[in-house]
Parts: sequence; C-alpha cells; structure tokens
Amino acid sequence: MRQSQLFTKTRREDPKDEVSKNAKLLIRAGFIHKEMAGVYSYLPLGLLSLKKIENIIRAEMNKLSGQEVELTALQNTEVWQKSGRWADEVIDVWFKTNLQSGGEIGLATTHEEPLSSIMAEYIQSYRDLPRRVYQFQTKFRNELRAKSGIMRGREFLMKDLYSFDTDQEALDGFYEEVADSYKRIFEAVGIGHLTYKTFASGGSFSKYSHEFQTLSEAGEDKIYISDKKGIAINEEVFTDEILAELGINKEECYEAKSIEVGNIFKLGTKYSAPMNLMYKDEAGASYPVVMGSYGIGLGRLLGTVVEVLADDKGMRLPKSIAPFTVHLVSLGGSDNVKQEAERLYKHISDQGVDVLYDDRDLGAGEKLGDADLLGLPTRVVVSEKTITAGSLEVKDRMTGEVKNLSEADLLASLK
Repeated sequence: MRQSQLFTKTRREDPKDEVSKNAKLLIRAGFIHKEMAGVYSYLPLGLLSLKKIENIIRAEMNKLSGQEVELTALQNTEVWQKSGRWADEVIDVWFKTNLQSGGEIGLATTHEEPLSSIMAEYIQSYRDLPRRVYQFQTKFRNELRAKSGIMRGREFLMKDLYSFDTDQEALDGFYEEVADSYKRIFEAVGIGHLTYKTFASGGSFSKYSHEFQTLSEAGEDKIYISDKKGIAINEEVFTDEILAELGINKEECYEAKSIEVGNIFKLGTKYSAPMNLMYKDEAGASYPVVMGSYGIGLGRLLGTVVEVLADDKGMRLPKSIAPFTVHLVSLGGSDNVKQEAERLYKHISDQGVDVLYDDRDLGAGEKLGDADLLGLPTRVVVSEKTITAGSLEVKDRMTGEVKNLSEADLLASLK
C-alpha cells in the first residue's frame, strides 16, 4: 500500500470529544471514524488490524473443533420470551423496534437463545454431542453511557463460542480448554504478560464465571491478584468465602485496575431447558443439553492493545495485528532516493512482507512523526544518507531501538 493512495490522513491534534487514549490514537492515525457516541466505523488500516485479530481467534476456535456460523442480528421476540430475557428488567440494554407490518423485534446483545433454538433441530441423541459452534457477529447494546472509545460501544464485533455437552464433567473439561485457548490468543496479540484469568460473578448466566483481565490504569474494573496462585479475583466477588474456596490468603493479594478482554461462562441447562434443547442417552432417557458460553470483543481487544502498549509518540502494534509489518519511509525528494525507495518497496513486497510505503511529498519530521503515531512494528528509512552508507535505518517500534542494517539482514530479520 502506498500511503499517498490512502484516503485517510493523520491528525496532529486529539479529537475534542474523546477522553480515552485508544480512541484518540486510533482516530488520529486514521484507523477508525467516530459516527456517534459508542459507534465507530473501521477504516482501511483499522479493518486490517481487526481482521488479523479475527484470524488469530478463528485459528484457536478451529483447534477446539469449533464450527463457524453467522447468526442474524435481528431477533425473534418469541425465542427470547421463552427464557424470560426479552424483558427490559432482565436485559436493560436492548435495542428494540416495531415492524411496519406489526410486531416487535430486537437487535441481538448475545446469542444463547437463538442458537439453542437452532441446535434443538439438530441434536436429538447423545451421539450428536459434543458440539462447539462460534461466530464473529456484530452485537448491539443500548449502553446508558458509552465510553472508553472502542472498548465499550453500542455496536461492536464479538466472537461468541457456545459449547453443547451431555454432562457437567464434559463441560468442565472443555471450559478449561477454552481458558487455555484464550491465554494463547492474548499472548498472540501482545498482552499475555499483562492478562490474568480472573474469578468473577456469573451475572445473568451462572453463579460464578471467569474473566480475562488486562492490567491498565484505563480499566473500569478492579481486581485482586495473587501472583503465588497466578490468578486474580474481581472486586465484586472478593469475599472470604471465595478466597477460602480458591485457597488464597487476602494478605498475598494486591489491587490493580484492569480491562476485561474476554469471559467464559458455564451455563449448564439455563437456556437449553426452556428452548427444549434435549438429547436421549443410550437407555432412551431424555436430558437437557449442558451448555457453555465464551466471548471476546474484537474491538475491545484492539483498543486494549493500544491502551497498554502505546507510548507518548503513538501506538505500538505487535506484528501479529499491525495492518502492515513494515513502514517504508523515503526522506528527501531526490530522484535517487525515490528510485531506491521504489525498488526496495517492490523487493520487500515480493518477499511476501506487508509494506506501507510513505511516498508522500512531505518533510522528514512529519513523516517520522506519522510513523511513530501509526506504530507499525518495523520502520525502514531510505534517504541520501542511507544510500551513501550502503545500509538502511531500521527502527523497532516496540523497543525504540534503531539499527543500520544491510538489505539482506533486514529481509532475514523480517522472515
């Protein structure tokens, strides 16, 4: 991609109506566009990062034998009335509207009920289990106060996985498999070292659950961490009873602010029973299917990476989710520099490496400032100075280290 061809442009100043770091930087870098409070559009660079996150998660879901679907955003009132969750008193963030032909529908906040209803048509016997079904789907939540940039929105992309098993023991085993999968996901996007599996309330799903919380001063949650046990406890369930159950002494825990980047729930038969999602065992006896639910918000994850890894110059994006691996910057407008930058752009691209080439007719300060703002992993500078030296100026955005490398050494490092 040539930067001169991007329709987006960087901004020097923070947007006036944003307070969160992630929104400020992503808007300034041209990754997202704010439509209204809690609603953001993803522009070319932002969408590339979002899709990379999606592919990391999809690979992990497929390892769990997940089958991908795409369910509807528009929701049938009758399905939700069966579980009692159509009522605003139970789920207070519904977006609802009336059809012109009569009747009311909603925009999905989650998909336990509709998927259970679908699976009831395909699961009849123990031989049909287990099943794992997931999707990447836009959710809608009528948050009273949308804030924190793309980390808490009214419209957002979510990965939701649902498991269907014969009994609690099977659910328990799969639950731990998902927990391990989530750890690999957070490692892959660069925040594993800051993220804790956290004991939490089950909310409307179950008595208890687990969240994955990433340490950040921008977080809305408060957790208590036991490094000795390698686990954290959400403030809302930090009680003597829970501490005893987990075998943790209060004195060994310390308090921290954090961002929730994922959650896993053991649903049991809470939704299968009202949806008549049943199976017959070998003796012909009928039982409700035992379910689990597992979510990750993709925009929230991207926003968290920006929040915790950015420095005072801009974003610092890991190679795994950056829209491009290399930011090639030509400095100086001489024909010699232009020809060398064009040659290098083609050569690196031909090696299968994603390159954003800053071919714009701008000064060195503006170009290098934009490179720091966008935060791509490797910045490569071509100038009269580098041509004379017979090397390239290469900066690792994550560490800030600058080296002079030969073209061969650069390509070797990128591979």
